[in-house]
Amino acid sequence: MAEDLVKRLSKEGVKFVQLLFVDITGRVKSVTLSPAHFVSSINDGVNFDGSSVEGFARICESDMVLKPDVGTFAILPSTTHKTAIVFCDAYTPEGKPFEGDPRFILRQALEKAEKLGYTFKVGPELEFYMFNKTDSDVPEPHDAGAYFDFSPIDLGGEIRKDVMIDLESMGIQTEVSHHECGPGQHEIDLRYGDAMTLANRVLIVKNLVRLTAAEHNLFASFMPKPVKGIAGSGMHVHQSLWKNGKNSFADASNKYGLSDTARHFLGGQLVHAAALTAIVAPTVNSYKRLVSGYEAPVHICWGRRNRSALIRVPEHSKERVNASRMEFRACDPSCNPYLAFAALLTAGLDGIENRMEPPEPIEEDVYAFDDSELAKLYINNLPENLFDATVALESDKVVRDCLGEFTFGKFIAAKRMEWNDYKIQVTGWELSRYFPII
Repeated sequence: MAEDLVKRLSKEGVKFVQLLFVDITGRVKSVTLSPAHFVSSINDGVNFDGSSVEGFARICESDMVLKPDVGTFAILPSTTHKTAIVFCDAYTPEGKPFEGDPRFILRQALEKAEKLGYTFKVGPELEFYMFNKTDSDVPEPHDAGAYFDFSPIDLGGEIRKDVMIDLESMGIQTEVSHHECGPGQHEIDLRYGDAMTLANRVLIVKNLVRLTAAEHNLFASFMPKPVKGIAGSGMHVHQSLWKNGKNSFADASNKYGLSDTARHFLGGQLVHAAALTAIVAPTVNSYKRLVSGYEAPVHICWGRRNRSALIRVPEHSKERVNASRMEFRACDPSCNPYLAFAALLTAGLDGIENRMEPPEPIEEDVYAFDDSELAKLYINNLPENLFDATVALESDKVVRDCLGEFTFGKFIAAKRMEWNDYKIQVTGWELSRYFPII
């Protein structure tokens, strides 16, 4: 593999290679190397200061090593100096995998699934907004389009096509793209595949969308709720388990088309839903999206056609057995995809191991239910804010153990700091409501 890369670097005229890794918040970090230095890094790694990266190490444990995962090598399109990227794993100086590396955490979850004979596949749907660049403090959507609108109302269609072409040039398959519900809001769906590969691809998509929007003098944002009163941006994650080349979620004899494996997986995610929310919706702003009325989940339930449910099981024909899957709808694009996929898988596997049965599906609009109706159906709510979500995570041993004590501690500390900073802010809403009259 290394020898093939050396030949490709020369043949393609690559001038630089960027080593990529992520901190616990999901922010991408990079180190740029010359091709010659990259070749040596494959065997020896590259040292870096872990104490300067969110959630990595204390100052007294700062020395760390990045080792390229050469299977992720790809050449970026349309750069001034031809540049390749490769995702890396973090190691201690002693050569052990670093327990706080999000890729390592996902890899551990995937290995647990593999011991049970399963491969975990996901298909993320990434929503985002594009805004005009203005001097205003209020973001200005670049068009007035709505769901599935067509050009010329949809002004972002050509930009999405540019992104999809660039992704295809990097070997990344997309399913569809379209205008979303909000003005200036768009969606690009990735073709499903193994969770580690798709976590890498989520980060690449976000980067390419921002770069391509900037080339059109626009600003792209994956913020969950960038504008009051219009739809927030989610990252719905379609999930399935596979064994021996077959989809383990499918059972045509079941009235919902779900195998025992699928039902228990679903049951596990519902049981651990509150704790999962801290990881899949990890910012203060995430909870401005998780409110009634915008097709974002608020209640812990599942359904088939019900887009107000936390988990939706899409219907498909009996002939398309491999299409069996479940869509987790609380995720948003601010999450760290490695941690999100690891936590979702861990919760589902716990359901399988403990044979957790989900309740009957809810097909009515759950937003319209009052408290008594919710109580009658034993439907609980998702956490309403980041603090409540972290409390739920603290009390959930299964999801907490998925992160490991090191990362759990760093994650909770970072989220509590974010919440405490948010609590002391005086917002424009407060000033307009209270300042003139109190």
